[in-house]
Amino acid sequence: MSQSHRRISKAVIPAAGLGTRFLPATKATPKEMLPVVDKPAIQYVVEEAVAAGLDDVLMVTGRNKRPLEDHFDRNYELESALANKGDAERLAKVQESSDLATMHYVRQGDPKGLGHAVLCAAPHVGDEPFAVLLGDDLIDPRDPLLRRMIEVQETYGGSVVALMEVEPEQIHLYGCAAVKPTADSDVVQVTGLVEKPDPAEAPSSYAIIGRYVLDPHIFDILRRTEPGRGNEIQLTDALQQLAQNHFATADAAGGPVHGVVFKGRRYDTGDRGDYLRAIVRLACEREDLGPDFRNWLKRYVAEEM
Repeated sequence: MSQSHRRISKAVIPAAGLGTRFLPATKATPKEMLPVVDKPAIQYVVEEAVAAGLDDVLMVTGRNKRPLEDHFDRNYELESALANKGDAERLAKVQESSDLATMHYVRQGDPKGLGHAVLCAAPHVGDEPFAVLLGDDLIDPRDPLLRRMIEVQETYGGSVVALMEVEPEQIHLYGCAAVKPTADSDVVQVTGLVEKPDPAEAPSSYAIIGRYVLDPHIFDILRRTEPGRGNEIQLTDALQQLAQNHFATADAAGGPVHGVVFKGRRYDTGDRGDYLRAIVRLACEREDLGPDFRNWLKRYVAEEM
């Protein structure tokens, strides 16, 4: 098995952001710990990685992110109190997060952008392909995007990004991909990438969302990548270089860049409005909460709106 086709077992979750869009809630609480119904957003992301077969998870954190580590650690006092009360249901929920995966942590230190955060994972990842999951994007478990991306990487090698079609006026909020089709209807080859383009200059309506499967050669490129948009080291810029290298020399280290076009359910918790919509959607679909909550919601809309 070639290096690009080695089995993927490691996931990297950048979680060093300040969460300024959610101030003052995030003044002392990491944005990743904000609850989506009754679980912190970050737990959904770790569960997604585990469901795709990635049980080795490195979280790239920063100052004031200690609650993330605590959440995925054991809490013996709480567990003992619940056990003594005979509350087996809540005890199982508390233990679930600490039993999900083998968790590792590294601090980013300087806030130099997503590319720099990924580069912080190099000593842990080594020379293996790996996945990157951004905590602002929650992917519905009924739409196994990451698993499909791993399949595509195992087929084509190189790196794989998740793409989603957005309205042209929204493309400036995302990295954008120029693409050409492949034999697979949901897979495209990426010929170019640009970070947050002006809508008039965007090469397509395909936006990069927060899932990546990366060849380890990305680290070499990130080490040479100069700060770009926002004076940060952009992962998009490094992937653009990988794509260019492949078209210049087909057997260039790092391989091609492909995209999986995702048409499933995605919840954006990085925006306040979308965060609220995500909570409503997920609560409505819960068996234990949904029926009563949907009935209340219908009455509220009918009476108050």
